[in-house]
Amino acid sequence: MYTGFFGLHSQPFSIAPNPDFLYLSGRHAEALAHLRYGLGDAGGFVLLTGEVGTGKTTVSRALLQELDETTELAFILNPTLSELELLATICDELRIRYKKSDASLKMLGDKIKNRLLKNHQQGKQTLLIIDEAQHLQPVVLEQLRLLTNLETNSQKLLQVILIGQPELQQLLQRSDLRQLAQRITARYHLMPLTEAEVQQYLAYRLKIAGSERPVFDAAARRQLYQRSQGIPRLLNLLADRAMLAAYARQKPLVGKAEVQQAAKEVLPASVASAQLVQPGVWLWLLALVPLMAALGYLLARWLH
Repeated sequence: MYTGFFGLHSQPFSIAPNPDFLYLSGRHAEALAHLRYGLGDAGGFVLLTGEVGTGKTTVSRALLQELDETTELAFILNPTLSELELLATICDELRIRYKKSDASLKMLGDKIKNRLLKNHQQGKQTLLIIDEAQHLQPVVLEQLRLLTNLETNSQKLLQVILIGQPELQQLLQRSDLRQLAQRITARYHLMPLTEAEVQQYLAYRLKIAGSERPVFDAAARRQLYQRSQGIPRLLNLLADRAMLAAYARQKPLVGKAEVQQAAKEVLPASVASAQLVQPGVWLWLLALVPLMAALGYLLARWLH
């Protein structure tokens, strides 16, 4: 709606998945480096945690773009599954055929292990990514650990990335999950962007969208950081709504007033009236925003 007014060819702060707008801050790049390290020869489990909207999906998407035909991927977006449902979902993702009427933990586990061995013999890596992993039940996590028991003298045949909110760290501290916790070869907790990184984030996405002039004044940029507290998803929502407000007022430069108006529309009234957003008050709102990047990837795989 406002793209032409600001001289852009696309919306710079849309939540729709678009790899062209993928911005890796220093923190996101560090998180990605941890994932790469964890997927080395040792294998096992890799842990990526962070608050809602900090960009965990962005990091996982960057990793997916690096994978080639030597990696077979199973991506689970909704981990609210039983042990049997988990194994069945892994089989579905890896396109392993089985009779649903005969499905059992042993039968599905054997089929998965046969695929892991076959992939290894063909020089392929098998990767399982589970998003929103804080919802996994302890018995399901234990089933995952058992799957990773298959190994050679030098590496695990199944590598697992668990992505989730901070509650996932607490879950893995349970005494009955200590064996799994000891198999985590790399872990990283993703923090929100700093004020300097927010400035870079805004500039990068605007440049990709075709911006040839400033869009936010200095006061607006500071206000975006204060209101979002450096959470990328909330930053996108506020920046997009502020640009829409400026367009409605026919203002070529987005100012502090437009960001404040956006905050009133995006945040709860009790929070929007404050100068700074207190962490945790509005995080539940971010959870309502669809994980479009992951869904888009799954759709693309299905269509392919």
